Amino acid sequence: MMKEHIYEKLQLLLSQGQFELIFPEADAPDNIRLVYLMNDAVESFLVFHQAKLTGVYQKDYQGELQASLDRNGDRYVLVLHQGESVCTLFFGDVTLETHLFNYGRTGHFWVKKYEYLRQLEYRIAILHDKKEYLGDEFCTEEERRLAVLAEFPPLNFCCYPAVPDAYLVPSYPAWKVSGEALEEMKKLAAEAGDRSLMRWLVLYGRFPRKIIAKQIARLLHTVKHADAADLIDRKLARAADVYADRVFEEVEESKIRKIKEKAESRKAELERSGKRAEILKEEPFLYAKDSVEYKVHLMIWKTVGRNRMVDVETITR
Repeated sequence: MMKEHIYEKLQLLLSQGQFELIFPEADAPDNIRLVYLMNDAVESFLVFHQAKLTGVYQKDYQGELQASLDRNGDRYVLVLHQGESVCTLFFGDVTLETHLFNYGRTGHFWVKKYEYLRQLEYRIAILHDKKEYLGDEFCTEEERRLAVLAEFPPLNFCCYPAVPDAYLVPSYPAWKVSGEALEEMKKLAAEAGDRSLMRWLVLYGRFPRKIIAKQIARLLHTVKHADAADLIDRKLARAADVYADRVFEEVEESKIRKIKEKAESRKAELERSGKRAEILKEEPFLYAKDSVEYKVHLMIWKTVGRNRMVDVETITR
């Protein structure tokens, strides 16, 4: 019998209209993968074993899905309707395949202004997704604590979305703060020695309103409260560092080494001129091939009035 947690994961994908298959390679000709969760922290699949697909499967279909899952003897039958197209997947068993990666120095610069806070929002969001989709057992204790910050509007998609609005898929209600998130932020403010931020957090707990959330968001990008923002960054990097980096084929790794060398040289040049620079990477998926090219971004810090900001330089070759 199919394990209950696997069945629930399959039902979740179908309810969300998600059904992206990856077809067999030479080393496993009868296995078909279904993408479960793909981001910089995780590449996860439901793997259908002894699988055979019949009918018409539309790879790029966008629309409502209808599906039914039945058992016929020792095999399962999944019938999928993509609009007027129908395909049927026969399989003997299904398992969960998961690969975890170091996401602590990942950077995507899709939205401008206070980019460094948007990178924190992005890492917290993908960590939160990992916890929600895969469960606590796929997260360390520190990751479980930090993941709740996705429920803190002054730092989440409400104030610092990492992606444009058209691509935003919130995993938590807008402008609602959770008690866990507020308590975690208080601990971080205390550890950073930021008494002013602590007072605002106490006020926010009493009056969890949008206007106060926006004010706290403004505080986070000021020089005065830099220690709190930097503490979150360090903790996320440390939590993610327990996982391996993606390792690509030798030809690709050779290109990546050259890009990294150029980035390190540029970083050294900037630091010699008295500027602070930070290197972040943007990379393609390893187990599900995509069109993303490996890039390195340099965040070059600067102060504008009371605010901390960054310029971004990107190296692609």
